[in-house]
Amino acid sequence: MSDTAVEEMSFEAAMRELEQVVGQLERGDVELEKSIALYERGAALKARCEAKLKEAEEKVAAITLDGRGAPTGLTPVEGM
Repeated sequence: MSDTAVEEMSFEAAMRELEQVVGQLERGDVELEKSIALYERGAALKARCEAKLKEAEEKVAAITLDGRGAPTGLTPVEGM
């Protein structure tokens, strides 16, 4: 597990660590207390990935196109 705070992680870093956490849990060779900590970290990483994906989707949806299909600017997205 990384020492980096989940809320500071990029999507890619959170996804990589989430894959590691899932792998460790699937192997089943982790002690119970560590499994609980891994599960909690995994849940936080999953939430971070979902939040970053939603943020990206909102940014893409906010792009407006002109008649020729070229971006004309960004429409502000609430909270960004």
